[in-house]
Amino acid sequence: MSELFPIIGIITLIIIALGVIVLFIVIKKKKEGKYIEPDYRAFFVLGICLLPMGLILMIAITPGFLGFAGLGIIYMIIGLSHRDKWKKI
Repeated sequence: MSELFPIIGIITLIIIALGVIVLFIVIKKKKEGKYIEPDYRAFFVLGICLLPMGLILMIAITPGFLGFAGLGIIYMIIGLSHRDKWKKI
């Protein structure tokens, strides 16, 4: 168990570093005026896909898949809250 802690620490540092890099890229693009707003309709569709998948996998395999259902609900809320910004097909 003790040899697992350095691996978890390294993975955590990599994830934090990637997050900081993405943050700097978004800030740079906003300053340059090249920032493109996300397609909120895609968030809604992804939420519709993740919610039932998470519920089915949670019941069939393990309760650990509850996270997928939670992400589905969050993505649906994000998509619906920005419904006025949906891109037209």
